Amino acid sequence: MHVPDGFINAPVSAAAGVVAAGAVAVSLRGARRELDERTAPLAGLVAAFVFAVQMLNFPVAAGTSGHLLGGALAAILVGPWTGVLCIAVVLLMQGILFADGGLTALGVNITVMGVVTVVVAYALFRGLVLVLPRTRRSVTVASFVAALVSVPAAAAAFTLIYAIGGTTDVPVPKVLTAMVGVHVLIGIGEAVITMLTVGAVIAVRPDLVHGARGLTAPLKLRVDGELVDAAPAAAPAAGGSPRKLWIGGVVTALVLAGFVSFYASASPDGLEKVAADKGIDAKVEDHAAADSPLADYGVKGIEAPRLSGGLAGVIGVGTTLAVGTGAFWVVRRRRTAAPESV
Repeated sequence: MHVPDGFINAPVSAAAGVVAAGAVAVSLRGARRELDERTAPLAGLVAAFVFAVQMLNFPVAAGTSGHLLGGALAAILVGPWTGVLCIAVVLLMQGILFADGGLTALGVNITVMGVVTVVVAYALFRGLVLVLPRTRRSVTVASFVAALVSVPAAAAAFTLIYAIGGTTDVPVPKVLTAMVGVHVLIGIGEAVITMLTVGAVIAVRPDLVHGARGLTAPLKLRVDGELVDAAPAAAPAAGGSPRKLWIGGVVTALVLAGFVSFYASASPDGLEKVAADKGIDAKVEDHAAADSPLADYGVKGIEAPRLSGGLAGVIGVGTTLAVGTGAFWVVRRRRTAAPESV
């Protein structure tokens, strides 16, 4: 759902940029409370993983594909404030290095794909875990529902922005119906990816999943005919280094971006398909970074498509990991240097 330059006019794009900048600024402050010495490097990993999985377009209908947006996944794994920052880092890397998503539309993309997906998904997720049994399974179920709803919510948010500042004269109801319809299907894929990823991390390090903290019901023992809470057993991995998880996540992201991405669907994604069918793209502009050595997720000068795309994916994962991890360490150090009063 990367919005290119030319879909939205300059004043509305600028206003969306202000909204996005404000959201990032607020998230930087909020992330100080979410990040610690163990979760800061994991936040960079989440950004790199989202980048990698976004390269894996999956078919959702005839001639249409979809890809992970990642807001729900990031918010559940590392917290909503940090989640917004993760998606912002991904979108920044994609726009600057790979000419994916317009640079003047960066504010629109961060607002739609980052802020809206995180806010909707995390609010729904927290509501569900409050009413569901306090178990790990409930967390994975809640993550599925939250991710599913977040995608058409983002599609509706784009339609609202288009209604205010669209550069083409296409009836808004038609845009809304088409966008929400196809993105409900994409949302199913998003939900499956989010649920499987959250479930996998919970299985090995539940203490590192922001959305799972304190949700597991205590073990009950029957004593003299009455159920009482058992003394909590120390989790084997709790408090330990997340190095193994980090290494495993990095390797997974590199394999997905460097190898599996070659088999991704080549069909246009939901926004591209709707834009072509409805004429939203009539005034689309060339990307400012169209001549980038990595534009369109390929390395210029390398003719072999598999090698070119795989190398671009590996570079993207590495760059996003480095930038994200560095940024989150800075946020973490600022928390240490100037702890906030309660």
